[in-house]
Amino acid sequence: MSGTRRSYNEDYKRQTVKYIQEQTKSVAELALELDIPAKTLHKWLGQYRQFQDEPIVTPDKYRELERQLKEREEQLADLTEEMAILKKAVHIFSNPKN
Repeated sequence: MSGTRRSYNEDYKRQTVKYIQEQTKSVAELALELDIPAKTLHKWLGQYRQFQDEPIVTPDKYRELERQLKEREEQLADLTEEMAILKKAVHIFSNPKN
């Protein structure tokens, strides 16, 4: 099956839970990153979670912020393009015709 069983001390578990709570990644992503089964991490969260360590930004809020950022980046790109066009227009119309 899975081979040897690893054991972790209490301090490691508490530090891991704190790390999980500070991240905006899902538990599944962190399980892969830490090479610890997601089921084990959920169990540790149930035992050692301290709510004052919870991130201010929840995963849903994070996705919303990412969407807003993408929207703003698109607006910036549009405005940058408009400004380039206006600069060319000013240059063209500011030159006196001979």
